Amino acid sequence: MRFEFSDCALDLEARTLRRQSKEIAVEPQVFDILHLLADRAGKMVTKDELIDAVWEGRIVSDATISARISTARAAVGDSGNRQTIIRTVSRRGFQMVAKVVRTETPDARPASPSAEQVIRYTSSPDGASIAWSRAGDGPPVLYAWHHLSHLEQDWTSRILRPGLAALSERHSLIRYDIRGAGLSDPIPAEPSLDNHVMDMKAVADAAGLERFPIVATLQSAAVAIRFAALFPDRVSRLVLHNAYARGRALRAGAPDIAENDPFIALLKSGGWGDPENGFMRAWTTMVLPMASQEETTELIRLIAHSGPAEAALHHRTMIDRLDVSDDLQRVNAPTRVIHSRLNPIHPVAEGRRVAAGIPSAEFVEVDSSNTIFIGSDPVFQRVMASTLEFLAQGGPS
Repeated sequence: MRFEFSDCALDLEARTLRRQSKEIAVEPQVFDILHLLADRAGKMVTKDELIDAVWEGRIVSDATISARISTARAAVGDSGNRQTIIRTVSRRGFQMVAKVVRTETPDARPASPSAEQVIRYTSSPDGASIAWSRAGDGPPVLYAWHHLSHLEQDWTSRILRPGLAALSERHSLIRYDIRGAGLSDPIPAEPSLDNHVMDMKAVADAAGLERFPIVATLQSAAVAIRFAALFPDRVSRLVLHNAYARGRALRAGAPDIAENDPFIALLKSGGWGDPENGFMRAWTTMVLPMASQEETTELIRLIAHSGPAEAALHHRTMIDRLDVSDDLQRVNAPTRVIHSRLNPIHPVAEGRRVAAGIPSAEFVEVDSSNTIFIGSDPVFQRVMASTLEFLAQGGPS
C-alpha cells in the first residue's frame, strides 16, 4: 500500500517516506503516526487511538505526543502554524486534512532498501575477509558501527534504517562488518585492536577513499581514534557517538570477577539472540532503556544475525580492555563527540574524557539514556542534524 498526499509518498512495504522524490529519514513511531493519519484521512484520530496504535497502549505524556506530531509535520513539510497537512483538533486529537490517494503497488513499488546498497569484500593484511558496502551519492563518509552488526539486516532494520538513510541521503555511505560479525569472516580467536584498525584501513583502501570523514560509535570510536592517530593524512573529520577511550574493565568500579558482568552472564545463559530469554531481554533493555518492547525485540533479532555467542565473547574480551588514551592527543582531525547524558553502560564522563583528550574537539551532550541512537529516540533528529552539519563543515572530501 502507498499513500500519496501533498508532495509526499508513504510506502508501507518499504517503510519509507519520500517528499519531492527524496527519501526523508523518520523514526518508526513517526512513520506509524503518518500511516495512521493517512489511513484515516479526513477523520479525527483521538489521542487514545494514537496511543493504542503507536505506543501499544503504554502511558505516554502529552509532551511526547506533541513532539512526535511536530516531527511528523516537519517530515512532510508542514508546521504547527500552517497545519495544511496535519491539523490539531484542540484537546481531542489530530486529523490529516490533505487529500490522500492510496494505491496498491505490488509490481511498481520502489526498490527495497537492500537493493540500494552494493556489498563487496576486501582482505585485511592478515588475510581476514571483510564485507563492506556502499550506498548513496555525494562526498564519502566511512561509518564504523558496533561489533554486533550485519550489513544487510542493519540496512533494512526499522530501528537503524533512519540513521543510515539520513547519512546516505547526503553522502556516499561506506559501512563494513568487522571480523567475526555479519558477513565478514569468522574469527578463530580473540582479535586485537590493531587488527580492527587495519580492517578499517583495508575497507577505506578498497573503497578508494584517500582523505575522508569517519562517523563511529561505541568501541568503533576507539578504532577510529587510533586510525586517525596512525594515519592523520587520511582522516578529514571525526564524529564519535557514545565514544570511550578505555574499556569497562579499566574503569573504576569494574567487576573483579568477569562472571559478575551481566553480558558474560548472558552469554553463558544459552539465550544469545533469543527474545524469550530473560537475560537477553534484560541486557538489551539496559542497552536501549527508552525503546519499546517491539524495538527491543528487533534489536535482539539483529544481534542474533550478527554472529554466535562465542564471537561476541571474543570481541567483548578485547573491548573491555582496550585503551586508546595515549592516542587522543595525536588526533589532528576536527572532532565532534556526541554522548548520551544518562548512558548506563558508557557514562557521559567517558565521552567527556575523549573530548578533553583530543585537541580542539567539540562536545555535545544529549538528553538520552540509550547507548545507540535509534530512530525513535527523542534526541535522534538533533544527533543526526549535528552529525551532518559537522560533516558539511569540511566540504567535499
